[in-house]
Amino acid sequence: MAYRDDADLEFLGQMESQDLNDLVYCLTHDKDGDVRLTEELTMNELYKKHYPDHQKYWEMIAAEIQCFGANTFMTVFRGGKGVEYKEVLMDVCDKMKVNYNKSSSVEKIEGNLLMKILEDALEKMSPEELRELAEATGVKNTSGITAEAMVGVFQAVFRMGGFKSYQLTLIVVNAISRALIGRGLTFAGNAALTRTMAILTGPIGWVITGLWTAIDVAGPAYRVTIPAVIQVAALRQKHLYEQNAKEISFS
Repeated sequence: MAYRDDADLEFLGQMESQDLNDLVYCLTHDKDGDVRLTEELTMNELYKKHYPDHQKYWEMIAAEIQCFGANTFMTVFRGGKGVEYKEVLMDVCDKMKVNYNKSSSVEKIEGNLLMKILEDALEKMSPEELRELAEATGVKNTSGITAEAMVGVFQAVFRMGGFKSYQLTLIVVNAISRALIGRGLTFAGNAALTRTMAILTGPIGWVITGLWTAIDVAGPAYRVTIPAVIQVAALRQKHLYEQNAKEISFS
């Protein structure tokens, strides 16, 4: 396993070790908490030397994502290198029937992925759940709120960026993580998220559980790449939000 230079994963090198905990866990452990049979990260010398200081071997974490997203046979011919992250992301989007433009940025495609999961969850919500969700997200007129209306609300939030977009990303990813790897985000302890997380966890969890059956049949790689890509999307939003906050504080 070797890291392929990848502009879309370079930001991992700027994250704190504790921020990378969830990503490392989903790469090395399955939903039942057992070590994955196909993972190579825990066998790496840098991992053995520095764990749990993940920042010191972030390139090996990135390489693990690249290799899980690649054909094993072809990886051997590439000198142990996998494929670039964008290829892994697009493969996950194809599997989950996400509508996206291949020429778009990775951040935009990740947003499309999260939005698709959110749309699927909203369609499964009862009118009461939709009303509670609308109230929790600050919608003033919640009378007769529909799934389509909430899709519009969330699309607007993602487009605006900033804290609200970051908050929504964490809420969605936290719910997905509970369903896919058996635990929520460890860096999503913000008290402001708690109420909305509780409302979203159920419906999103149901959607992902249904999807999981198909993924299980499809092959082991997706059991890793889907939660890993979703973790990377959350980390990217955290990184972008913190970078913007720093720029504002210095301006």
